[in-house]
Amino acid sequence: MPHIDRPLTRRMDLTSLQMFVAVCETGSIGKAAEREFIAPSALSKRLSDLELALGSQLLQRHSRGVHPTPAGQSLLHHARSVFFSLDRMHTELTEYADGAKGQVRVHASISATVQFLPEDLGAFIRAHQGIKIDLEEHLSTEVIRAVEEGAADFGVCNTADGVGELQTLPYRQDQLVLIAPRTHALARESSVAFADTLALDHVGLHSNSSIYVAMRQAATALGQSIKLRIQVTGLDAMCRMIHNGLGVGVMPLRAFTLMHSAGELAAVPLTDPWAHRRIELVARDFSTLPRSARLLVDHLKSSL
Repeated sequence: MPHIDRPLTRRMDLTSLQMFVAVCETGSIGKAAEREFIAPSALSKRLSDLELALGSQLLQRHSRGVHPTPAGQSLLHHARSVFFSLDRMHTELTEYADGAKGQVRVHASISATVQFLPEDLGAFIRAHQGIKIDLEEHLSTEVIRAVEEGAADFGVCNTADGVGELQTLPYRQDQLVLIAPRTHALARESSVAFADTLALDHVGLHSNSSIYVAMRQAATALGQSIKLRIQVTGLDAMCRMIHNGLGVGVMPLRAFTLMHSAGELAAVPLTDPWAHRRIELVARDFSTLPRSARLLVDHLKSSL
């Protein structure tokens, strides 16, 4: 495509940029048009104009839909940054409006949501009645991705697998324990090594959860595999499955304590180093967060 020498701000608009992001996220012009309430032909025209304006092919069309070219992947990254900055600008400006104090988007792991955030967020809201918190629960890997892409102001999750270029701050620690029926032989132990559980049937969490990933890595390092009897999506469901004889499981101690009514179960501490975990706050840049988000971060840090 020919290079066009007008200033970039004269060659593109935010609506076309938003349409481009929608196409990349859905992998389909038709699905993107439906999501953005625009005719597919009009969306295609905007994409063609965008490619012409930037002088690069942005999308590769094929029988199953579309995917971004290398130039398109670069634009997608910068477009998400633009919309992240616009959302942050809007949030900060609304803090000056009468009666508005701000909105904070937080994504958190299951462990953080179950164990710590209810009390900490409750105390924060009582002190800051005008601030609204949008909390979404996700796997730790998804929390990190959401922060990277600007879908959340900050995240709260396990960071053992790394956070890339994100910044982190300490929040809490937790201890993973083996959950077994009280009548189980291991329930009488004061502690147990994960290796000693691999001969047993396990009730596991989602395969991408930080707990299951750590378990799988530990088993692989021992040259063994986990005898996974059933997978569940929540800690309460895990307790119920274990109570009904489907195996043993691994979960955070505090989460189990908070759900102690889930059956006649016992918690036995794991001795493995990976069973002692850090739950941290993650953000692109804590110093550039909106004031309402910075207030919440400061509150969560002080709860250590």
